[in-house]
Amino acid sequence: MTCGVCIGRVSALRRLSSRVVQNDPFNAFISKEVRTGEGNGKGNASLEGLTYAAKDNFSVSTTTCGSRILSNYVAPYSATVVGLLDEAGALLVGKANLDEFGMGSSNTNSYYGATLNPRYEHAAVPHVAGGSSGGSAAAVAAGLVDFSLGTDTGGSVRLPASYCGVVGFKPSYGRISRWGVIPYAQTLDTVGILARDVESVEKVYQVLDHVDDKDPTTLTQELRTQFDQQGKDNNRKLTIGIPSEFLVEELSTNNRGAWLEALETFREKGHIIKEVSIPSIKKSLSAYYTIATAEAASNLARYDGLRYGLSEEAKTVKEEEENSGLISKNRTLGFGPEVQKRILLGNYTLSSDSGNHYMKATQVRESLVKEFNQVFKFPNFLLQEPGSISGCDVLLSPTAVGDTPSIEEYELRNKENPLHSYVNDLLTVPASLAGLPAISIPWNHSSPHGIQLMTQFGDEATLFEAANLLQSQTTS
Repeated sequence: MTCGVCIGRVSALRRLSSRVVQNDPFNAFISKEVRTGEGNGKGNASLEGLTYAAKDNFSVSTTTCGSRILSNYVAPYSATVVGLLDEAGALLVGKANLDEFGMGSSNTNSYYGATLNPRYEHAAVPHVAGGSSGGSAAAVAAGLVDFSLGTDTGGSVRLPASYCGVVGFKPSYGRISRWGVIPYAQTLDTVGILARDVESVEKVYQVLDHVDDKDPTTLTQELRTQFDQQGKDNNRKLTIGIPSEFLVEELSTNNRGAWLEALETFREKGHIIKEVSIPSIKKSLSAYYTIATAEAASNLARYDGLRYGLSEEAKTVKEEEENSGLISKNRTLGFGPEVQKRILLGNYTLSSDSGNHYMKATQVRESLVKEFNQVFKFPNFLLQEPGSISGCDVLLSPTAVGDTPSIEEYELRNKENPLHSYVNDLLTVPASLAGLPAISIPWNHSSPHGIQLMTQFGDEATLFEAANLLQSQTTS
């Protein structure tokens, strides 16, 4: 590629990026970013010419995490996944809006304002896009980008995918590198992918599915080989499991109906449907918020306005010793209400006054993994647990408990009950706690209701197989 062509391409990309962000009535973007994927020989240029948005907790250029405290932060390096997408030829055009530090399920907790759901563009009132990756989902739903990156800690890719009527995928924990992703809860965080169809998600996933020496939590090549070598029969009949614990009272009529229709679709194709029980699912939501807030409190302790983050007053460490209120002031002004609440919850959990809540949550997590191992046919190679001969290939459920609320309705319910928003994670949290891969497929494009599929740890191949089967019926 000649220098003249390079310059011309960069210029065209700058115009594209500017146009995308300026034509953003949904507040999906926090900032524009021009990064030219050149397919530079290290990759295979498999995503040449495709545009994408990165959630604004991926380190690349200006990176705010949707927070005032990082409003002036410029990352000195780029996340591993951004580099891989560069090599594959993808074009980064903007940083997507998010709930502050990934804490929320509505994308109304951002310092930069709420993201609006493009699926309800012509509704009488604006609707939530879902969170925390609401900007990433909205950018795809509005056709502003071909795909986007988000992070999924407890459902933060799958829930907005459901609300916005797009596909949202969370891989097995450790499949995709988190190096350069600003953490919320590091034992739960995963890099997720959103796009308008399963094929596009899978294409991006193939680019990102690599070992990364910079991230010690990425899975080894030996494990990846074991996953890939597990035989598959393309003409097989899948066994679809229905966890009885997901039949909750809070499940809306529309989501219940979509669930039954999806099950009937698999049944009509000759696949086997069976009910299963995973008792620890009932305790998973409380266990998740115990673990997640504790890890968040630890991770966010570094943002004090002295070492990291915005400071209201320019003071040295020595001056801080003389004014012990500066850090408190910086954090009070720098963090929003939801982040402050979760930091307080996390610090209480980590304190001696809380008893052994963290230990109990960890025990629930261990029980949940064991129960999933007993349900799936596919072995858990990480724990060297064999699969169940009479088990399931896939678990199926709705993605969200309720229908997509308006912003006004959502905020009113939260005012009545501050824990209301946490219930939105009820169906997505179990896969996150166990580190399982999961994907949300839009069932009804005119009125989005996501259907969630889950498979055993490392079994992304079956997950995509089932997702493609389901998608073929929703688009036929």
